[in-house]
Amino acid sequence: MFNTETYVGRRAELKKLVKSGIIVLFGNNSSPANFPNNGYYPFRQDSTFLYYFGQNHDGLVGVIDIDNDKETLIGDDISIDDIVWYGSVDSVHDMAQQVGVANSAPMKALKTICNEALRQKRKIHFLPPYRADIKIQIFDLLGIHPNQQKESASMELIKAVVKMRNIKTDEEIEELERAAVLGYKMHTTAMKMCRPGVTEKEIAGTLAGIANSYGAMVSFPTILSQHGEIQHGAPSEAPLVAGKLMLCDCGAETINNYCSDNTRTTPVSGRFDQRQLEIYSIVEACHDYAASVAKPGVKWWDVHFGVCRLMTEKLKELGLMKGDTDEAVAAGAHAMFMVHGLGHMMGMDVHDMESLDQINVGFDEEVRPNLEQFGTNCLRLGRRLEKGFVVTDEPGIYFIPALIDDWKASGHCKEFINFDKLETYKDFGGIRIEDDLLITDDGCRFIGKDIIPYHPKDVEEFIANN
Repeated sequence: MFNTETYVGRRAELKKLVKSGIIVLFGNNSSPANFPNNGYYPFRQDSTFLYYFGQNHDGLVGVIDIDNDKETLIGDDISIDDIVWYGSVDSVHDMAQQVGVANSAPMKALKTICNEALRQKRKIHFLPPYRADIKIQIFDLLGIHPNQQKESASMELIKAVVKMRNIKTDEEIEELERAAVLGYKMHTTAMKMCRPGVTEKEIAGTLAGIANSYGAMVSFPTILSQHGEIQHGAPSEAPLVAGKLMLCDCGAETINNYCSDNTRTTPVSGRFDQRQLEIYSIVEACHDYAASVAKPGVKWWDVHFGVCRLMTEKLKELGLMKGDTDEAVAAGAHAMFMVHGLGHMMGMDVHDMESLDQINVGFDEEVRPNLEQFGTNCLRLGRRLEKGFVVTDEPGIYFIPALIDDWKASGHCKEFINFDKLETYKDFGGIRIEDDLLITDDGCRFIGKDIIPYHPKDVEEFIANN
């Protein structure tokens, strides 16, 4: 945890932003892997609960009564049977004191608090739940059916949480730097292991071990595959094959649950062939362009489409695209090759505050998402950047055989895509390069003192020396 003053200050600011009513922040409960006594490990607390109440224990709820300036940590103390099997933990009262909360109460008190607030017709603020057990708990407390809870969640609370969590403080940046150290260890290990005959699962399992031994856990299930064109390609039993590319997208959480998220694409043979180098160099140029223009006041929407135009220009030079660049991008032709957005907010969640809806996190009243156009509908961030934002810079180029066949059959964007030449790339796979950017006073910088090799010569040299 951070120091007590951090959590006291965060809750004070939250009360100012929400202004009135009662805020109820649900922590997570333990989650069984397949039956109650075989719990899923490690336990992962809800990030917003952690942000304001700091306690990484299951079965807790934080209540902030704004009007009466009263804060309460709610939960049941463990029994002697729990102590026998799991050991002692602090009492709920002690946990409350550790984060500057004056009051504590057993879980049954939450029903009384909610009933009294409903009787007085006071606003009860809660965030959109994402776990079934919490949805049932809200139904029991407030009588709101799970199907209606997302729409019933407090927009005032959502906006307040987003406003606060989007801006990373110095102590949060220190945690993100620690996560970057773990990410560096993971990715350089993957590059060292990237040899013909080694299986995808062997590498991914080693990376998970690094995250578990140094931090809390992986920040998301590791994506590691020779089929880089599959956006969330899970590692398989397949051995690596000479001449292929291994795409590895992984990260770690610190013990305080701050994340890293990087992607590297490594040639299994140790060197890029000419065709691979041509595509890789385009992704490299797009990655570096984004880092060169990201700064406070710039719309990430504009950075994303700047990357799309640069990518289109360079794909035209290879004969894979054609026609007017601006018209091609406006038509979404570039999404044949980059089907996702340039990046997303990152922090305690790798897709920061995803449960609050990316429209609320990555967009605002000025910049709204385009949910209709293929590819653009996967852009998670568009708003103007601010100092303290942490965003991912992750352009990629992918050759997806089913997508090529679909667009070719329908004639979609045929005036901008050379389908005959594209046919020859169906066995290529995909390339992505991703780093985490901290927006500074007048620009941005990579998070992490040591940058994972990504320039082609650096990648090849690293492999040769390791």
